[in-house]
Amino acid sequence: MSFPIESITSDTVVVIIGSNLDFRNVPDFKEAYQAQVSAGICNFILDFSDTRILDSSGFGSLFTLYRKLRAVRGQVCFASPSQPVQEAVQLTHVYKIFPQFDTVESAFDAI
Repeated sequence: MSFPIESITSDTVVVIIGSNLDFRNVPDFKEAYQAQVSAGICNFILDFSDTRILDSSGFGSLFTLYRKLRAVRGQVCFASPSQPVQEAVQLTHVYKIFPQFDTVESAFDAI
């Protein structure tokens, strides 16, 4: 599974997460974001609008990305989180780490 990536500026991208971010596709997600980080991208807006499954492996990959970006003062933002993602975020309290926005545009404005 690939993760469509749209460049917004020279240091900001939007990543479309799709239907799931879980143990089945975390390696693909890591490969996608590592390529972007290597290219100098430091701000990631993750579009969760169609995501139905976000498991512990998915959260682990998000924290790995967060740690990589902290060193370069980058950010990881959640945009358009679906109901299942909102529930997982509330349950795990990761809203304290990853800011959430109703739209991709509002996430970009906040960066």
